[in-house]
Amino acid sequence: MRILIYAMGSAGDVHPFVGVGKALQARGHEVILLTSAMFDGMVRRAGLEMRAMGTVEDFERIQADPDLWHPRRALSAVIRNAVDPSYQRILDATRDLHQPGNTVILASSLAWATLTVRELLDIPVITVHLAPSLFISSYRQPVLPGAPVGQNAPRWMKRIQWWCAGKVVDHHALPALNRFRAEHGLTPSKDLLTGWHSPDRVIALFPDWFGPPQPDWPAQVRQTGFPLFDEKGQHELPPDLDHFLDDGDPTVVFTPGSAMDRGHEFFAEAVKALRMLGKRGILLSRFSKTIPADLPAGVRHFTYLPFSEVLPRAGALGYHGGVGTCAQTLQAGIPHLVQPMAHDQLDTLSRVRDLGVGDGLVPRHFTAKNIAGVLDRLLHDPAMKQRARAIAERFDPAGWMTGTCDLVEQIKP
Repeated sequence: MRILIYAMGSAGDVHPFVGVGKALQARGHEVILLTSAMFDGMVRRAGLEMRAMGTVEDFERIQADPDLWHPRRALSAVIRNAVDPSYQRILDATRDLHQPGNTVILASSLAWATLTVRELLDIPVITVHLAPSLFISSYRQPVLPGAPVGQNAPRWMKRIQWWCAGKVVDHHALPALNRFRAEHGLTPSKDLLTGWHSPDRVIALFPDWFGPPQPDWPAQVRQTGFPLFDEKGQHELPPDLDHFLDDGDPTVVFTPGSAMDRGHEFFAEAVKALRMLGKRGILLSRFSKTIPADLPAGVRHFTYLPFSEVLPRAGALGYHGGVGTCAQTLQAGIPHLVQPMAHDQLDTLSRVRDLGVGDGLVPRHFTAKNIAGVLDRLLHDPAMKQRARAIAERFDPAGWMTGTCDLVEQIKP
């Protein structure tokens, strides 16, 4: 079977699809991953065929938009910069690669054009969601920036909230999408907040103990677990990394995400907090300009390290709340310090708190004093460490991946 995987977003969004693609390829399928040219090297090092969807310059332009990290303006920035330009690219690429009777599409959450392609070319589409925040519910609802109705509100209030949220999403998303559909003779889409789930199948790539399924989720949803691909083995590790990790108490690792090019304050406050606590640290970012110039002797900067190589030997992780980073931290069995900014990050923090394995600080409170206070509590709470280790024991990466591949293979072209 030829499987076309459309993965849109940052490295944290693309990594899971590389992992799934490798597993499907190992089962004898022809896999082609379609994503930003930014990830060409990483995809090819993983042994997958790659088709670029947009240039490196396109990716950097999107990344440079300050609205991308704004809690209220992030959605419109993503739609304007990433989703709207993807419609014709996805259709053209699919027409070029489609083998009638032999093709299935795996689509990430933002690859909305694949559902139009499904209608035009009669190709089955599997929507793949990486985070539970992508499923609205009037039961255990996702926690999103600016949502006025709380978790304990009556369900009728939650339903009204999601009706209003749907109108906001449609306002931003439907004009360009429906122009695209009209150009190809299709009726307008509506209710995108619920309509971005493929009717063929939806795979939720997180376990039910992290994002419990809700009664009002779509009937075609199937859950497996975290994919956990992190480029392990693709990069030569710094020769002194092992010595640094072993030379004293476990380090505290900080990263604001692979696409965050404005992490100056994040890292500056983190370094001050490490100094206050007398802790060693690792700062991860490919944007060297965001790293303080004079780091203490016990704090090191690396542009990239696979989490699976570092986190099991760390004391805690301070991060932005990306679900892929959260999964790696859960697997490592260490406490979380989350600084949520936008997108699904506030919901990730809510689930970390539900599991009792960490806490968080919103950006305006992410100061050295507060960071040091929360970190000190996380690092010295034996009950939290025990819960974190117990969560790590629930991980079944091989079983989860087998289940994901089985679900893909059940959809016949």
